[in-house]
Amino acid sequence: MIDSHDFKAKIYWKKNIQIVLSLLTIWFFVSFGMGILLVDVLDGFRFFGFKFGFWMAQQGSIFCFVILIFVYVYKMNKLDHQYDVDEDKDNFIPEDIYCPDKESKE
Repeated sequence: MIDSHDFKAKIYWKKNIQIVLSLLTIWFFVSFGMGILLVDVLDGFRFFGFKFGFWMAQQGSIFCFVILIFVYVYKMNKLDHQYDVDEDKDNFIPEDIYCPDKESKE
């Protein structure tokens, strides 16, 4: 029989990997696809006075990467909350339970 905690952990990590792979796919498309492969097509457009393919290769991919970091944080916080592994929870063991002999030693 599979332990329910192990089952939840497997689902959690599967969803975690799906989030990471989807964001890496977007990052790859923006940096490699738009900055290298599609640069000639995108250069037909202007953005802030620059050719769009050039701008995407130099600045746009960096902006996209920073946005993807914020999206990753948002999605992982949501996933952590869904599977009850939030960072903001204080699951500390009280000191008297952890070290019951501390008072007797003093």
